[in-house]
Amino acid sequence: MELTYYSDYAVRLVNTEQPERGEDTLTSVEAVRELFGGAQQAARRATESDVTRLRTVRTRLRAVFEAADRGDEVLAVDLLNALMMEFPVSPQISGHEYRDDGGTSRSWGSPRSNGVESGGGRPKWHMHIADHAANATAGFTATACMGLAFHLTELGVDRLGICEAKPCRNAYLDTSTNRSRRYCSDRCATRANVAAYRARKRLESGRTADSAQEPQASAARGER
Repeated sequence: MELTYYSDYAVRLVNTEQPERGEDTLTSVEAVRELFGGAQQAARRATESDVTRLRTVRTRLRAVFEAADRGDEVLAVDLLNALMMEFPVSPQISGHEYRDDGGTSRSWGSPRSNGVESGGGRPKWHMHIADHAANATAGFTATACMGLAFHLTELGVDRLGICEAKPCRNAYLDTSTNRSRRYCSDRCATRANVAAYRARKRLESGRTADSAQEPQASAARGER
């Protein structure tokens, strides 16, 4: 389902805050517009009010990811459903390309009134979320939640996670084939692996030191 693409909207919004580090990059209209990526027409509607509105949505979306990460599927779904009821979407069918008779995709030209491209091709239709929202926050949230809902239902609630590398705690979507992802990025995975390796080394060093001291302690007891 192509609408799963929009789930990245939710990840981008949640990760504008690093709660463990006390960092927040969602502080201006420019930051709000950056969240929209290529959707520049929707981004142009952003105002200062959307900074506050999106921060509130961000908290609620993080709660969805945290519930899913804990394995509380019902709560994750309930929280997401509540958002979708508050920020509904208007789906529509859209076509930006057409397929020739051999199934090859070609760029969309000037379609005829019957919807078929001249030259015998046919449109490549896909689902698109129409933006009729009253403000930038409503449009962004509706898109993010619908994308996250499709991702959740198509791939599973356990595909939503929170990075295990402290103090990161970024949200991520697990697209691995074996559902094995635990970190939001390769950088966090590397940092966590290095920390675990050093912890093992310290533990091994402590055990070696204890083993070396044991004969001396035994000898001392024998002397007494």
